[in-house]
Amino acid sequence: MEKKWEYRLITGKDDSSFCERISGLLEKGYTLYGSPSVTYNGKHVIAAQAVIVPKDNKEFGKHSTDKP
Repeated sequence: MEKKWEYRLITGKDDSSFCERISGLLEKGYTLYGSPSVTYNGKHVIAAQAVIVPKDNKEFGKHSTDKP
């Protein structure tokens, strides 16, 4: 089990897998932080999205653990 970080920056190829990762984190209680960013690496579009734990979310204790 891994610690649930209060802030995470998720990056990856902009595809359905990336969207599933973000959606999974939203289901766990994270919220989007800021706008997504994209760049092109010469082969694929790479996306980045920050997510945070809302301060009022009591389920995210400092010692909580879960798979990312």
